[in-house]
Amino acid sequence: MQLEFDGEVWFWRGPAPHHFVTVPESDCTALAAVAPAVSYGWGMVPVTVRIGETRWTTSLFPKDGRYVVPLKAAVRRAEALDVGDRVTVRLTVDV
Repeated sequence: MQLEFDGEVWFWRGPAPHHFVTVPESDCTALAAVAPAVSYGWGMVPVTVRIGETRWTTSLFPKDGRYVVPLKAAVRRAEALDVGDRVTVRLTVDV
């Protein structure tokens, strides 16, 4: 499964602070349908992500009925991303 969408970078200040992009609701429905077949626990969905020229593997986190894409510091540096920036995210669900 491959998805492409635009989203805004946001910061979560929780016990493990991190930057994310939220997957649009319509794409979350499709992800929820395949999640049981690919999840390795806690609803995490393994994916390969590309933003700009940067590509990496990670897992989508379920949050508030949707999924979020975690953005590593190295990705944010490579693509000069900050909170509030709009990005195009390309996802491939890893099976």
